[in-house]
Amino acid sequence: MKRLAAAVGVLGLTFLMAAPAMANTLVATSPIAGSTLKVAPSAVTISVEVTPLDMGNEVTVTDPAGRRVDDGTLTVAGNDLIVGMKPITDSGIYKVSYNIISEMDLPLEGSFTFNFSTPIISTPQEVVPTTPAKVQGSDFGTNLFVIGLLAASLIVLIALALYARKIFNER
Repeated sequence: MKRLAAAVGVLGLTFLMAAPAMANTLVATSPIAGSTLKVAPSAVTISVEVTPLDMGNEVTVTDPAGRRVDDGTLTVAGNDLIVGMKPITDSGIYKVSYNIISEMDLPLEGSFTFNFSTPIISTPQEVVPTTPAKVQGSDFGTNLFVIGLLAASLIVLIALALYARKIFNER
């Protein structure tokens, strides 16, 4: 019995020691790596395969001149790391650099870029409001038509009331 337990223990340790280490990999980014944006992002999100630790991670975003444009707030939400952005206005290539640490894994280091293209702002021409011209003329024809419809509906109402009275009297 002792030999069986020892064999199972040795076999279990062999499998544990031979198991390959999980390597963390990048799954997705927002904005998408290499994309061109017309609207400035309010945050940059990096999704990884292995859940990162809450502490020790670093994500920085720099503008074309090399200045940091992230606001320094890094949030870990499941397998996503989200860094807030300052408002950006300069067109060009922005670089996102990351160093992500997950439990029992080597740090995942790398970078990607996205292009921000400042939208062309056009000044609209001044619009002068116009008031519709009042049509000169008489509303006599419209008034006569409406009065005629009212008179016809009154006649129909009286006819239906008389018919209903006749039906009820016959019962």
